Amino acid sequence: MLSQRSKYALRAMLMLAARKPEELVLSADISKQRKVPQKFLELILLDLKKRGLLHSQRGKNGGYCLARPANKITFGEIIRITDGPLAPLACASLTAYRKCEDCEDEKSCSIRRIMRGVRDSMSAILDKVTLADALKKGKLPFAVD
Repeated sequence: MLSQRSKYALRAMLMLAARKPEELVLSADISKQRKVPQKFLELILLDLKKRGLLHSQRGKNGGYCLARPANKITFGEIIRITDGPLAPLACASLTAYRKCEDCEDEKSCSIRRIMRGVRDSMSAILDKVTLADALKKGKLPFAVD
C-alpha cells in the first residue's frame, strides 16, 4: 500500500512538474496548494533533493524546482525514495533482497513467486510512467483492462 509520505511526494512533484523548468516554488506554497503538512513536506523535499530529483535555493527568491525534466522522473523512482522497495516481501525485492528466516526452500516457495510477480507488475507500470505522462490528459503509457 502506498504510504501518505509517497502520496505527498507525488503531489509535490506533480505540482513542480507543471511549472516552467527552473521556476522555484516555496515549500509553503506547495504545502498550501497540495494540502500537505508543512514540516512533513520539508522532510520529504529534503529526501528528494538528496537523491537528485530536486534543486533548491535559499533566500527571498528561493524555493524548489525539478532537477531533471519531468519526462525523466518516474513514479517508481519517487516511491522507492519515499517508501523503499516496491516488493511486498524482502525475498521478492530486487533492490533490498533478504531471505526469509522461516523459508525452507526459496526456489519452490509459492508465496515468494507470487509476490515477485506483484513486484514485477508494479514496477512495469511505475517505472514507465513519468511526471510528464501523469500531467497529460490522454492515455497513460500502459494498458489497463
